[in-house]
Amino acid sequence: MSRVAIVDYGMGNLRSVYRALAHAAGGESGLEVTADPDQVRAADRVVLPGVGAIGDCMIELNRLGLTAALIEAARSRPFLGICLGMQALLTYSEESGGVDGLGVLPGRAVRFPDGERDGRGRPLKVPHMGWSRVHRPCRHPLWDGIEDGTWFYFVHSYYVIADDPGIIVGQADHGCRFAAAVADGPCFAVQFHPEKSQDAGLRLYRNFLDWDGSWT
Repeated sequence: MSRVAIVDYGMGNLRSVYRALAHAAGGESGLEVTADPDQVRAADRVVLPGVGAIGDCMIELNRLGLTAALIEAARSRPFLGICLGMQALLTYSEESGGVDGLGVLPGRAVRFPDGERDGRGRPLKVPHMGWSRVHRPCRHPLWDGIEDGTWFYFVHSYYVIADDPGIIVGQADHGCRFAAAVADGPCFAVQFHPEKSQDAGLRLYRNFLDWDGSWT
């Protein structure tokens, strides 16, 4: 199996991501959890997970010297951003008083507005926490074997607004329709947690491990 770097900057649910990837891969060979920029550069595939606030995330990525390696990897080989890892790839986030991201994906993260209601008039909570359907506006290799409208598990208070609607490959609803998955070249990022999304999440991980980074 190819070398897969799971980036450890102190803010990811690394054990769950590692176990899910190992299950999808049929073993742990080739998987490495690392905070070393050189190991990220040497990997064939990179996974950037994350939970927490974007301000702390960017502080840690900079402190560890990971930013340049992550930008390079996201533009040159199969790369998967998960939840906070997705938002770190953006140009900007309103969270933490306003923070610049890695700038790989053109867009920004904004907070869900308070006081929104669902179609039955029930108040919608922030953070958005739980299962939501993900709808696919287009095809992508990472959706292979996953039906349109499949349920995935979310935990987030901020959502992505893409500058280029063409990078949106998955959408979900929580008071508004938002980008649940975006892709640009070899970079694919999701707002939901595949490792908490049962069979569909494991299938997405398997697809990522088999993906050559092309998207036509």
